[in-house]
Amino acid sequence: MTRLVLAARKAQHWTIAQGAFALLNALKVFPADRAISVADRLARFVGPKTGRHKLTLTNLRNAYPDKAEAELQEIALESWGSIGRLAAEYVFLDELFDFDPANPKPGRVEVVGSPLFLELRDNPRPFIVFTAHTGNFELLPVAAAAFGLNVTVLFRPPNNPYIAQKVFDFRKKRMGGLVPSHAGSSFTLARQLENGNPVGILVDQKFKKGIKTQFFGRDVQTNPLLAKLVRQFGCEVYPARSVRLPGNRFLLELEPAITIPRRTDGSVDVTATAQVLNDKVESWVRENPGQWLWYHDRWNIKHDI
Repeated sequence: MTRLVLAARKAQHWTIAQGAFALLNALKVFPADRAISVADRLARFVGPKTGRHKLTLTNLRNAYPDKAEAELQEIALESWGSIGRLAAEYVFLDELFDFDPANPKPGRVEVVGSPLFLELRDNPRPFIVFTAHTGNFELLPVAAAAFGLNVTVLFRPPNNPYIAQKVFDFRKKRMGGLVPSHAGSSFTLARQLENGNPVGILVDQKFKKGIKTQFFGRDVQTNPLLAKLVRQFGCEVYPARSVRLPGNRFLLELEPAITIPRRTDGSVDVTATAQVLNDKVESWVRENPGQWLWYHDRWNIKHDI
């Protein structure tokens, strides 16, 4: 019976993956701009018909209690469209990423913080870059690689193993080292820092055993990994974000290092550091609310709706 259940689940994953791959391959018949527009409209149509749309609107109402319902609905649709764009942008990533550090003329990708990228490259040392699921966050490690920075990135693979492998293979060709999120991933990142190498971490994911913090004024549990790595290695921490611009263009920004909160004895305050990360991500989301993944159960409320 167990083998039958596992076989059925495997078949289901395979079928879903093949459907997704077929859809992405179909987009290749269009020019990049047209394909991204089609994916945006398709996601805006399909997203509200999924079970995640109810969670999306609940999250938005909780985060923005003073906004009108019509505005929240508009943000939700933009968020679904952003997800569709992200999928299509995978197909055309090599065409979209046209930034050249040696010739930074305006193109689809604009980079803010180039001097900081160069300083980190020319003065090698361990550091941590953190980001969130905003804009096309996949472009950030591609930008780092363009500057000659090999950043080992911690990522959460999709639940579907066939899609996860496809995504991993795609990322591996264009980015630095990749570490799938699992029980031993923290040790892998620690080894990278110990060897003097930089790492990248997404910090806006739900973490059931995390530190109690606040995000949009509501309780969330935040992964303490970044703060604990700073406590262990004393490395600098840099925020980085991606913002979608009109005309299928992108702004990638590497910000100066944050100040790490410390206790009176000089040790890293892990809880306060986790809160600093949340505050930074919240500021990004408030600036471009439709570019964050609101369907994500960041507040762990799915079971209540």
